[in-house]
Amino acid sequence: MDWLAPTLIVLASVLAMEWIAWASHKYIMHGWGWGWHRDHHEPHDKTFEKNDLYGVVGAVMSISMFAIGSPLVMGSSAWWPGTWIGLGVLFYGIIYTLIHDGLVHQRYFRWVPKRGYAKRLVQAHKLHHATVGKEGGVSFGFVFARDPAVLKAELKAQRQAGIAVVRDSVGG
Repeated sequence: MDWLAPTLIVLASVLAMEWIAWASHKYIMHGWGWGWHRDHHEPHDKTFEKNDLYGVVGAVMSISMFAIGSPLVMGSSAWWPGTWIGLGVLFYGIIYTLIHDGLVHQRYFRWVPKRGYAKRLVQAHKLHHATVGKEGGVSFGFVFARDPAVLKAELKAQRQAGIAVVRDSVGG
């Protein structure tokens, strides 16, 4: 049973990172951190975006937790769960990279899902990119996606309330 606690910590960390990513995306990236995130919402032909700096922040979080959990770095004050939290943050980063950058934005491979949850993820994130600028918007998570019909209705309500400018191609 020595593996149970570390496994649960890793899984809890991955799940917690989706909430942290959602909150960071909504309140930081679309708030005071828009300067780094803006180019992700604008057409460009660059290999890298300023937005990729947020991945560096995630890597620093993971490395910091590995350091806090390492007796080699921290000596007798090492906090053993830190290593497992760092691993969960690392796994989330890999999942994010494959789903968001790979599947949704096709930065690493080309595959357009025709059905299932993968299609729902792509549709939800395309609806996230339907707004012009940082105001308003829907679907700020990266791994869990709500029903695209519900998201379209929310975008329509935001446009009618003057909260968000929605691109015409969204139709809603």
